[in-house]
Amino acid sequence: MTPPLRITVIGPGKVGQTLLRLCHKSAGLAVGDILARRPEAAAAARDFAGGGRAIHSVTELRPADLFLLTVPDDHLAGVAETLAGQNLPPAIAAHCSGFHPASLLAPLAAAGWQTGSAHPVLSFADPAAAVAQFAGCYCGVEGAASETLEAVFAKFGARCFPIRSEAKALYHAGAVISNNFTTVLQALAQEAWEAAGVPPEARRALHAALLRSTVENVLAQGPQAALTGPAARGDSTVVAAQGAALRAWHPEAGALYDGLSALARRLKTEGRTGSGQDRQPDPDRQDRERGGDQHR
Repeated sequence: MTPPLRITVIGPGKVGQTLLRLCHKSAGLAVGDILARRPEAAAAARDFAGGGRAIHSVTELRPADLFLLTVPDDHLAGVAETLAGQNLPPAIAAHCSGFHPASLLAPLAAAGWQTGSAHPVLSFADPAAAVAQFAGCYCGVEGAASETLEAVFAKFGARCFPIRSEAKALYHAGAVISNNFTTVLQALAQEAWEAAGVPPEARRALHAALLRSTVENVLAQGPQAALTGPAARGDSTVVAAQGAALRAWHPEAGALYDGLSALARRLKTEGRTGSGQDRQPDPDRQDRERGGDQHR
């Protein structure tokens, strides 16, 4: 009988706790050590996971098959260097940063370890909620240990896809734009409506209606076809007047409006916001342009 893959977690914050719990629930996987700087944090993570051994010193680490480094991004390089100096049998080490490539774990790779990164695209504000929502979430994977990481995260319920290591920063910026900046833009729109005297009830209704229809249209038609508004129509007089009004009210918002209006016009006329350098094939877009694949 094949023994379970033993997974140790270093830095059991919200991401680490989520993965520990998923590991404990998954067949063929076993929770090993749970290392945190504070003993109470390690114990709390162990209790949430439902298993494992809580420790608070790197010298207490035992051998494992996979070490998940779920510490803050700024600590990853230091933790990798410290771990590489513990004379543990070489194993697999991976981090969950969406920004840093697996090469950040170079001290471990130099010591004979396989390294990689796996970035689940999910909100981890609440580990219990993240565990419940994890099945079906998308997970970007790169590095020499990609094959093992894909197998492990698939057991957690993730849908893994490859990321080019050298483009990790660009990949993560895309996630920030899609998620975080969308939220900022919703706040900005509501502040503009408030400044224009739109009543609170109407602001809430406008927000819900426009956001819902925008999401539905973009998902159904793609960004170019779904885009409407003065910039998309080429109505330069309206764009200029709205930009001036925004700059007078909120200079940063005005500059953002001008920049986004230029991108919106290019998207509508050319199908892309940029020059298309290093463009990757998009079979879904090709299908949309052909009217869809009848055999799909």
